[in-house]
Order: sequence, then C-alpha cells, then structure tokens
Amino acid sequence: MSLFRNTMSVGGLTLVSRIFGFVRDALIAAVLGIGPAADAFQAAFRFPNLFRRLFAEGAFNTAFVPMFSGALETSGAEEAKKLAGRIMSWLVVAILIVTILAEIFMEPIMMVFVPGFVDDPEKFALTVFLSRIMFPYLACMSLMAAYGAILNSLGKFFAAAFAPVLLNIVNIAVLVPLAFLTLENPADVAFWLGIAAMAGGVAQLALVFFAIRRAGFLPAIGWPRYTGEVKRFWLLALPAIAAGGIVQINVFVGTVIASQADAAIAIIANADRLYQLPLGIIGIAIGTVLLPELSRHLSAGRDIEARASQSQALLLSMTLTLPAATALIALAVPIVRVLFERGAFDAFATIAVSEALMGFAVGLPAFVLIRVLQPGFFSRKDTKTPTLIAGLSLVVNIAVSLTLWPHLEHIGIAIATSTSAWVNVLLLATLLARRGHFRLDGGETVKLAGTFGVAFAMGAVLWFIAGWAAPVFASGANFALQALALMVLCGLGAAFYFALLHVTGIQPLGAILARLRRRG
Repeated sequence: MSLFRNTMSVGGLTLVSRIFGFVRDALIAAVLGIGPAADAFQAAFRFPNLFRRLFAEGAFNTAFVPMFSGALETSGAEEAKKLAGRIMSWLVVAILIVTILAEIFMEPIMMVFVPGFVDDPEKFALTVFLSRIMFPYLACMSLMAAYGAILNSLGKFFAAAFAPVLLNIVNIAVLVPLAFLTLENPADVAFWLGIAAMAGGVAQLALVFFAIRRAGFLPAIGWPRYTGEVKRFWLLALPAIAAGGIVQINVFVGTVIASQADAAIAIIANADRLYQLPLGIIGIAIGTVLLPELSRHLSAGRDIEARASQSQALLLSMTLTLPAATALIALAVPIVRVLFERGAFDAFATIAVSEALMGFAVGLPAFVLIRVLQPGFFSRKDTKTPTLIAGLSLVVNIAVSLTLWPHLEHIGIAIATSTSAWVNVLLLATLLARRGHFRLDGGETVKLAGTFGVAFAMGAVLWFIAGWAAPVFASGANFALQALALMVLCGLGAAFYFALLHVTGIQPLGAILARLRRRG
C-alpha cells in the first residue's frame, strides 16, 4: 500500500477513536465539570502518560523502529524478531523499576508535579490516590506501543490504530451509568474514572498482544542481556529519552504553572483534547507510517524514494491540517459549546476552554510538521539533533509561559506551547535542508503557500458565518439546532476549501483521489 493509503487507514481509525473520545470527554465534562475533582483526575492521568510518551512513544519507537526495519530489510524476519525480544526485555525491566518507585514515592512526586495543589489538602490527597491507581497504566501502554511498533514496521497498522477505540469504549461503558447515577461526592466519580482508565489500558494491551501473536511475530521476553545490538539501541535511545524528556518537561512546566490557578489544568486538558483530534488523525498517523517507510528506503539505499515519501507526507499533512487549524480558531466557541457545555460544564467553562483552544490551534500545523520532519533524523539513526532542538524549544516554552501567565493564565500556556512548536519546526527544517536530506522544490513550495492561502480564506468565511449565526450558538439555545448548525458549517467549510483548491489548480481533486487509489 502507498504512504497515502496507509496514512488514510491509520487516520480513519484514529478518527473513529477520537469520535468515541469526544463522547468520553463530553461525559467526563458533564459529571466532573472543571472543579477540584476534575483537576485531580486530569493531573493524575497526565502523570503516567508523561512516562508513556517518554519510554514508549519516545525513546523506544524512535530508536527501535529504524533498527527493526533495517533488520527486516537486510537480515530477514527471524533475526528481526530476535532483536525485538532482546530490546523489549530491557523495556520491561525499565518500566517495572519506574512503576515500583513511583508507587512508593507518589506523594513527594506530586508535591513537585502539582505544587499548587498542596495548599488544598483534600484535592492533593485525591490526586495522589488517583495517581497510584492509574500509574500501572504506564506498563500497559508501553508494552502496547512496543508491540504496535513491530506491527507497524511489518505494515500491519490496524490493531495498534484500533486499540485507542477500545480504551474509549471501556471508559464510556463506565461513564454512562455515572452520568445517570447521583453521586454526591465528585471524588467518587473520579475514582471510577481511574478504574476505567486502568481497565481500558489492559484491554488495549490484550488486543495488540493477540494481534502480534496471530501474525507469528511475538518476541520472546527474557532476562535482559547486554549485547552489541542492545548497546547500539541504547546509544540511539538515550538521546531520544533526553529528547522525550525535554518534551515532557514542557508538559510538566505547563502543569506546574497551571496548578497555581483553580480549574486551569482542567481547562487546558479539555482544549488539548480538541486539537489532538486533527493531530492524531493527520500528524500521528503520518508519523506512524513515515518512520518505518523512510527507514526501509534508507537501509536499502533508496534515497530518492525516501525524499519523495517525506515530501508527499508534508504536502498531504498540510493539505489536511491547515483547514483544521483555521476552523478550530474560527469556530472555537461553537465547537466547545456543542461538545461539552452540559451538566457541570457551564458557559464560563466554554469561553475559557475555547480561548485555550485557539491558542493551541495556532500551533497545530507545527505539531504536525514536527511529526513529518523528525523521521528525517530518526530514520538516519540521528537522535541527538532532535534532542538539542527540543531543548531549545523547551527554553522558549518556559520563557513565554512565565512571561504570559500573569496576564493570560491558561491562554498564555497555550500560546507558549504553540510558539515553541514553531521554533522546533524552523530548526528541524533548516538542518535537514543544510544537510541535503530534504527540502521542498519550487513547485512544492508554491503549492504549500497556495494551500495556506486557501485555508485562511476558508477560516475567514467560517468566522463571518459564525458571527452572523451567533444567536443559534448562544449559551442555553437548542442543542439539536446548535449541533446541526455546526455540522452544516463544517460541511460548508470543507466544500469551500476543497473546491477552491481544485479550481485554483493548487491541489486538483483528481490527483488526491489518484493517490488514494495507488497501491505501490
């Protein structure tokens, strides 16, 4: 299958996952709102996710996928399978040690992670309690990501892409009765949400485990041994851990700063989930497919094909991301109101979350471009350069966050995150071009600039129509009418965007459909 088709397959499943995720998030917002219990739950859930992205989606994938894909290409399936088992044995030990230490020292860890909660003993105690419940989620997700990386390298994308759907289904199964039951203490609701998160993690791991066993590629995990291959893995993984650590410090800094204000963590978490929809469908899907493809091309000496794959990924990602970003900015309030405003989530919460959402949406193209550009380094087994770039972006994020927080609070954190992402993109693109590894040619640059202009025009049209239809989207108006109006607006925006791309010749629809049909 082509890069385009693989990306659409993974992106389609991610879309299904995010739809179920929206149902889950709407139910969470309805039963928890943005109060102290919501802050405690969101902070507790962020903590294992921080380590998951560090160990599994960060160091393991970026170091392992190029080695595994190269072994498949040059040494065959059996040697690649043995390599996977030797490396995964070390991953299991590392996760086990981290989990035990975190469970023992969770209270002092939380004092550092959410210092603003310490002055509220009840809220802090709930956060520690929920963190202990959910931290083993890290083990499930890390193993799932490792098995998923192997399946992706084999060209089997379904199981790993469908696993998050299963997580959301399990969460919804718990949330539906909670939405109808009357639980006087929000902490009780947060407890059951923590249990649901753990159950969902186990379900995801089981799905991917049986998929890789069915493929006949289940690695044998035993006592870790330090071999030459493992040494090469750690030489690649340690800089990737540092890079992932820097990225997660960004999250950590935002959490520490946000913990100083009531409800700020919950506001940022809700806005984060909304812009994560296009990021997951486009950016994560493309990154998932692109890294093993680039690694295979480069291992076989196919430099021209590698450059073509990265160029195709960049143009495809921006064709889909730019209209999503402008739509999130133009329709922020209607989107948040339709999806979240009910129960404990009131009109004030809608405005606050929509403000943060617009700040994140400005950086959405950059978040996706990072996913497209980083494989250009990782596929060449260069994990040090992205680490240094991530460090510089961290400095930018901290500086902008601290500057804007006293004046803009949650909006400032969103703007700082977006600003640091654009700095990251600029540095990645500049170094790839200087090394001669990748750059757009003149025609591709014109096409990218034209796509940006069309997306901006679409956003302006949506902004105007949304202002004209403001009474429809007013707080307390008929929900069914609001939902219908939002769907019509999104449909009109998409039709306007793709029609203008076609008419101007920037991206003829025939060419897009031809890519979708292409299999080689």
